[in-house]
Amino acid sequence: MSESKNITRRDAIKYIGATAIGTGLGLGSAAALNNMNSAFTNRKMKVLLVNGSPNKEGCTFTALSEIATTLNFNGIETEIFQVGKRPISGCIACGACSSEGRCFINDRVNEFLDIAGNYDGFVFGSPVHFAAMSGSMTSFMDRAFFCARASDIMAGRPAATIASCRRSGSTTTLDQLNKYPIHRGMPLVPSQYWPMVYGNRPEEVRQDSEGLQIMRTLAQNMAWMMQCIEAGRQAGIFYPEREPRVATNFIR
Repeated sequence: MSESKNITRRDAIKYIGATAIGTGLGLGSAAALNNMNSAFTNRKMKVLLVNGSPNKEGCTFTALSEIATTLNFNGIETEIFQVGKRPISGCIACGACSSEGRCFINDRVNEFLDIAGNYDGFVFGSPVHFAAMSGSMTSFMDRAFFCARASDIMAGRPAATIASCRRSGSTTTLDQLNKYPIHRGMPLVPSQYWPMVYGNRPEEVRQDSEGLQIMRTLAQNMAWMMQCIEAGRQAGIFYPEREPRVATNFIR
């Protein structure tokens, strides 16, 4: 009898994924597992959580921290990136980023772009200001995602969005946030409900039991999605190549 070997939940998901993919491609499950064993690497995955609030450890931070804790429990490393209090200019449509992949304004946007390629997933969080993202977060997302078009550094990497509000405006804020990862071809991570928390102070957010559960469910789903993508990658299934971009103007 062969010696039994304990494997982690993450490894089990990878092996199950490899078996399913191999069968779907006509390789056979055994061949797929052999291919995976020959090149298997237990790579540490990382998620960058972007805090779009000017308050470093406020309500949005509290929600992001709940997500980070659950991701850490699933073996995924996390880091919180603060957009910060300094003013962030909006895009001036100069087009410099089309060739450089970076903005000519050297601020937190470029600092984010410089490290974005090191992460396997992203969570973007913002407080609600007038039923929308904070002004600095709007400028940050506009410029960061437009610059990312040149390099496609975030395409195919799971993304989640969350909103923090005192009373209302959270769903419109989420709608605004979600447009960015969809534009860049990033799979959106769901939860059990719209990912939002309520509270005017961190201690009030911590009393939002349902909101915190929504954050934990989102994190669990993100860990699962990242593990499935990693299993596919190690079995030889990669993000599909894109066709050359076609731009059709309605007025000619």
